[in-house]
Parts: sequence; C-alpha cells; structure tokens
Amino acid sequence: MENRAAFSRLQHEVIIENKNGVNFIVAASICWLLISINWLLPFSEQNKAIYTFFCTAPMMPLAFLFSKVFKTTWKVRNNPLNELGLWLNFAQLFYFPFVFIFFAQYTDQFVMAFAIITGAHFFPYAWFYQTKSYAIMAGVISLVSALIGTQVTDNPSFLIAAFMTVSLWLLAAWIFMDYKNAAQKST
Repeated sequence: MENRAAFSRLQHEVIIENKNGVNFIVAASICWLLISINWLLPFSEQNKAIYTFFCTAPMMPLAFLFSKVFKTTWKVRNNPLNELGLWLNFAQLFYFPFVFIFFAQYTDQFVMAFAIITGAHFFPYAWFYQTKSYAIMAGVISLVSALIGTQVTDNPSFLIAAFMTVSLWLLAAWIFMDYKNAAQKST
C-alpha cells in the first residue's frame, strides 16, 4: 500500500508539472493545421506527401514554445515516471515503417495512416496522466481517420488533417480541464 501511495504521488507530480502534456498537443495541432493547408495546395500527391513530413518539423520547437505559454515542465527532476512519458512517445517510432509503406505505395492514403498512428499512440497516456480523454480520443481519431480515408473520395487527406486539427484542439481543452481538476484536488 505504501508503494502504491508513493507511485500515485509521483504520477500526480507528473500530471501537475506537465499539465497532461497540453503543450505537445497544441504543438501537434499546429503541425496538423499545416498538413491540412498543404493538402489544399496545387501540387502532386507525391509532393504533398513529402511536404507533410516537413509540416511536422516544427513540432518540438512549438512544444517548447507552448511549454513557456502553459508553464509546463519538460523534465520533472527526481521523478522516474517523467522518463516513461518520453518512452511512450518513442513507441510510435516503431510504427513508422507502416507510414513509409503508405508513403511509397499508397500516397493517397498516407495521411490516413499517419493520423491513425498519431491517434493510437495517445492511448497509453490515458494511464500515464490518469485521464480518459487520451483513451477516448485515441479511439475516435483512429476510427474516424480510417473511415474518412476509406470512404471519402474527394481529397480525404485534407479532411483527415482538418479533422486531426480539430480533434487535437478538443483534446488540448479536455486535458487542460482534467489538469485543472487534478490541481484543485491537490490544494
């Protein structure tokens, strides 16, 4: 019981200091907004797919910028769970061969694959930050992206990217409210 209480304190500290990762979600929403704009441009699908990768380049600088805006902590000192958040994010890298296959062979469904992976990688953060929002949005993002990608014929990549942008804004608001509730309980 003592270990469980200590673990809960460490987890609560990460939730409060990282504010449920809101800076990363807002940064990701900007990248997905760029991706959606990209898929409206008059370039070939192959070029738009390449530019999609470029649209993700500002992710880390934006997350750093938004950490200043939201006053989040990147590294919670002396908290072993802080590193776990990083490892959960790295797990998504093992899905990237799937993304590259779509990029090379199914360019018209590349954004769908990218969105599904992005959405699905949120699932373990529901446990990490003790909020259902990540789990629910992981399922919604993955399923709706798959539906749009397989059912829409007129520029599904734009619609998926626009859907991702809105979904990430909703997720950011939701996890920030969950953070506020957690912060109130600790006072």
